[in-house]
Amino acid sequence: MKILAIESSCDETAAAVVEDGRRALSGVVRTQIPLHAVYGGVVPEIASRAHTEAIASVCEKALADANCTMEEIDAVAVTNRPGLVGALLVGVSFAKSLAYRYRLPLYGINHLRGHIAAAYLMDPALKPPFHALILSGGHTFLARVNGYTDFTLIGTTRDDAAGEAFDKVARVLNIPYPGGRELQNMADAYTGEELYPLPSPALKEDPFDFSFSGLKTAVVNLAHNLAQKGETLDGNKLAASFTRTVQEGLKNRLKNVLETEDVETLVFAGGVAANTGLRTALGNFCDEYCIRFLPVDVSLCGDNAAMIGAQAYYEAQNGVPAELTLNAVPRAEVNE
Repeated sequence: MKILAIESSCDETAAAVVEDGRRALSGVVRTQIPLHAVYGGVVPEIASRAHTEAIASVCEKALADANCTMEEIDAVAVTNRPGLVGALLVGVSFAKSLAYRYRLPLYGINHLRGHIAAAYLMDPALKPPFHALILSGGHTFLARVNGYTDFTLIGTTRDDAAGEAFDKVARVLNIPYPGGRELQNMADAYTGEELYPLPSPALKEDPFDFSFSGLKTAVVNLAHNLAQKGETLDGNKLAASFTRTVQEGLKNRLKNVLETEDVETLVFAGGVAANTGLRTALGNFCDEYCIRFLPVDVSLCGDNAAMIGAQAYYEAQNGVPAELTLNAVPRAEVNE
């Protein structure tokens, strides 16, 4: 089964042709980073306009790279939740027009499920049940994958996502957007043992949920207070303090999960999962507890359409196609 998948939930216009949920025949991503970098973050109106300009050519290239035509496509899939509503609408509208024109079944896919499904493209033998930790610019959660379309949300962020905190700390250090990679480079460059005291993102009142708002604010206040005192902020030390605090917070949540259920495989996905420090820290944690660690390839961590096509295959096996009234839904959890 060949699926043409479309992803436009935020600032990447993407299309891919995926076969049987396990093999990406093509994958095209047109980034908008240069458009948003000047503003230090994604501007929804600009994102929507850029999607409109790019989506037709991106889909054409995905088909060409897969060496197939629309007549050889068996279904159309599109991210319809969650995300920026204007950006989602561009992809949903285009996908509906293709489905109508070529009389193909249409599937609306949860973006969060897509991030998890990226692991199926990494390991053709991977089957549920397993656990997943997803960290991105807009989402942070732990889930148990009971089946291909059956998810249990274990813990989530109460406020900001991990990626948002990384972006904010990068701005404090005057790192251009997106600053995650350079932030990690600065953390790696720090050789001292002393760290700035920062609050953990692991909530004390809940064993599984996160809160990155306090951590983000603490970094801003630290930089402000040092400036008021005329003291120099050690950028590398701050980067190391922040990244290690995040690492410890994530490991704390995983330890709590281990106390309540068996974890044999942990999938690590989402844009922030490309962070080398987090991949190393979580990999070491999983080795310590004899858990198979499956970090998604960096090329599939960010928003892409191949992961949407992978999930769409299993949604097609377990459900009915969407109507042409399919709409964009800005907020949704992985189990919705």
